[in-house]
Formats: sequence, C-alpha cells, structure tokens
Amino acid sequence: MSAFFAIILGIVQGITEFLPVSSFGHGAALEKLWGISRSSGVLFEAMLHLGTLLAVYMAFRKDIRRLCLEFLGIMADLIGNLNLYIHNRKTGEQLHYTRIITSSYRKFAVLIMISLIPTAAIGYTCRRLVVRSALTPLIPGIGMLITGIILLVTDMGKAGGTKSAREVSFDHAMWLGICQGISVFPGFSRSGLTISMALLLGFSRTYAVKFSYIMSIPAVAGAFFMELGEFTSPSMSPELGFDFVLGMLAAAVTGYFCARFLLRLVHKMKFRYFAYYCFLAGIIVLAGDYVL
Repeated sequence: MSAFFAIILGIVQGITEFLPVSSFGHGAALEKLWGISRSSGVLFEAMLHLGTLLAVYMAFRKDIRRLCLEFLGIMADLIGNLNLYIHNRKTGEQLHYTRIITSSYRKFAVLIMISLIPTAAIGYTCRRLVVRSALTPLIPGIGMLITGIILLVTDMGKAGGTKSAREVSFDHAMWLGICQGISVFPGFSRSGLTISMALLLGFSRTYAVKFSYIMSIPAVAGAFFMELGEFTSPSMSPELGFDFVLGMLAAAVTGYFCARFLLRLVHKMKFRYFAYYCFLAGIIVLAGDYVL
C-alpha cells in the first residue's frame, strides 16, 4: 500500500463512517480493486476507525464527558457497595447499599457497557473470518445489499418512537451490541444496523443516532488494541506503518469536517435513499468481481 492509497482510503473512511453505507465495505472493495494485500489483518481498518473517533468525540463531547464522569461514579459506588457487603457479612448489620442507577446518564453508561458484551464476543471469535471475508468482493457486496434491505424496511415501516435512556431496557442494549458485532464484516454498515435496530426497538431518532455513535467508541478502541500486535509482524515495515498513520490522520481530518454536516443529514434524511445507494453499490461490487 502506498501513501497515496492510504490517504484516499482515509478520506473515504472519514466520509462513509457517518453514513449508513459501510465504511469497511467501501474500503475492502477499493482495496480489492487496487490489488492491495491484507498481510496486516484488519489493523489498517482499526486505525482508520480510530481516526474517525476524533470526529465522534467532537460531535458528542458533552455527552461523552458526562458519561465518563458517571462511569467513574458507578465504579466508586460499586466498590462502596462491595465494602458494605463485606461489612454486613462480618458484623451482621443491614446497612443499605447505594443505588447505582440514579440518573438517565448513568443508565446510558450502563447500557453502553452491556452493549459491549456481544460486540466483543462476536468481534473476537470472528476475527480471522473477518480478514478472510475482506479478501473477496462477495461478502462486501452481499453485506451492502442486506444493509440496504434493512434500511428500506426501517424507513418504509416508519420505525421509531420516543424512548430515551430511561425507557430503554438492558436487552435492547444487547440487541444493539449484536448488530454492532455483526458489522465487523465488510459491507454491513455499523451505523445502519445499529440505528435501524434502535428505531425498530422504539428509540427516538435523536437517541438512536447518539447511542449508535457513542457505543462505537469503546468498541473501536478495543479493536485497535487487539490489533496492536500486528505492528510487530514480519509483514509490517516502517514505511507501511507510516502509510497507516497517514491514512488514520486523513480519516480524522475528513471526519472532523464531515461529522456535523453528515450527522445532521442522517438525522433528517429518509433512510430509503441510503438503501438505494447500498443496492447500487452492492450490485457494482458483485458485478465487478466477474468483470475484473
């Protein structure tokens, strides 16, 4: 991979990350078209997603800061309750435990943590399969078509409700985590699957978009740390590592400028238009496999 291709893929990542059209699917299709090998696994894709996390943070920085503070509060209360449990066991007293979920943001933080369980399980167990699936246009093409169907069903069914953090149940978070886990495969849009599932579960559109993008932060960060070992693989050279960093920076810069506009577009625009685009892109990717 040359620096030029890395930057182009970073720009594509920065644009498509905030639309329900699968940034990984676009990247895999372009890499196949350009004949770029995948000797480093999915490290490059993890770095591209890490770059766009900056844009996610800038778009939701107030919510993210509040969630981080609430998470620390939850940990402190859990430790305090553990000490109370030990104290009650030793003394026979019945001191009352501190309530953990005391606000909508605490509920939001707990929902995010629960959603990570299926995401991490699917991502870890399917890691090798994901690398193999990106070697052929078949999976990205099929994934885009399936994503288009889901988006079209969501839009035509007028899915959505008024649920916010207080009304969302923990099993809803599990379903969203499963959708995010499935989206590790190229062609399956992470935002498309998670936002559609959230709307089908009755989330308000505002909360569905917010939940979808914020829940990606720990998942992307975890995927990046899992792939760090690839930096020491025999296939990795200083030049290639430099190209990867350039791609990550390109994704960060492009994502920063596109985030606010594209998030507003997702917020208002009908999903059927993204569905039509996914159908067209999926057909082109599948057809290109026979032509090229």
